[in-house]
Amino acid sequence: MLVLGLETSCDETGVALYDSERGLLADALFSQIDLHRVFGGVVPELASRDHVKRTLPLIKQVLADAGHEAKDIGGIAYTAGPGLVGALLVGASCAQALAFAWDVPSIGVHHMEGHLLAPMLEEHPPKFPFVALLVSGGHTQLVRVDGIGRYQLLGESIDDAAGEAFDKTAKMLGLNYPGGPEIARLAEQGVAKRFKLPRPMTDRPGLEFSFSGLKTSTLNAWQKSVAQGDGGEQTKADLAHAFQAAVVDTLTIKCRRALEQTGLNSLVIAGGVSANQALRVSLESMLKKLGGKVFYARPRFCTDNGAMIAYAGCQRLLAGQREGLEINVRARWPMTELVPL
Repeated sequence: MLVLGLETSCDETGVALYDSERGLLADALFSQIDLHRVFGGVVPELASRDHVKRTLPLIKQVLADAGHEAKDIGGIAYTAGPGLVGALLVGASCAQALAFAWDVPSIGVHHMEGHLLAPMLEEHPPKFPFVALLVSGGHTQLVRVDGIGRYQLLGESIDDAAGEAFDKTAKMLGLNYPGGPEIARLAEQGVAKRFKLPRPMTDRPGLEFSFSGLKTSTLNAWQKSVAQGDGGEQTKADLAHAFQAAVVDTLTIKCRRALEQTGLNSLVIAGGVSANQALRVSLESMLKKLGGKVFYARPRFCTDNGAMIAYAGCQRLLAGQREGLEINVRARWPMTELVPL
């Protein structure tokens, strides 16, 4: 089955063609980072309008790149949530209209399931069961995965997600949006251990996360340095290093707990923050000591993209799942509500 995937959950328009026999054939992405950077974050109305502008041209581009025509499409997958409702509606409306016009089935895909399954696009994909760490702008979750749709939530953030904490901390330090890559870049120039920041909720049992306190500790350290006349670029770099190290250590400790709790030794990391190299190195080192392995997608499939939606949608379409003609999207959508295959 040849499936067209559309991703419009936030500020990136992603389109891809996935074939159940041949794999990923083509994908294209338009990022709105430059559009939103001046505002220091995503403006929902602008995001929706830009998706309207970009989606159809990207579909035409992907079809041309793959050497296929509309008549070859066997199904359409689109992100139905969670995300910005206006942005989601653009992709859902486009997908449902094309599915009706082309007389093919459609399926709404859970955005985080798409991220979770993105490593399946790689040459050596993980095998079920495994523990997944989902770390993106709005989510930090540990999930036991026994199959597609067979998810057990082990723990999640009770306040800011890791990605949110990266973005907000970067803004406090006067860095550009999006903050994650900026913090990571600056951290490379930082001096280790100059600032000591907390590893939140690691001194107690459990698999929940909390990053708001870490963000506050970073702000306090920055304001104190500025008040002492030491608010230069090196101080920013040292703080970025300390902040990133605290997040990485916290995530690594909780991942180890989750693996020990479940008795599994395979870990998947997915979502935008999974592209962070310091996090990958830390988790790889931890899994090596446990005799296990960590899996992740190539960097361009860590952030929002159409390929992950096309793959996830293809699996559900092959299993016989279909949508009606209604256009339904959800700003919030617990992944544990998904139907198992």
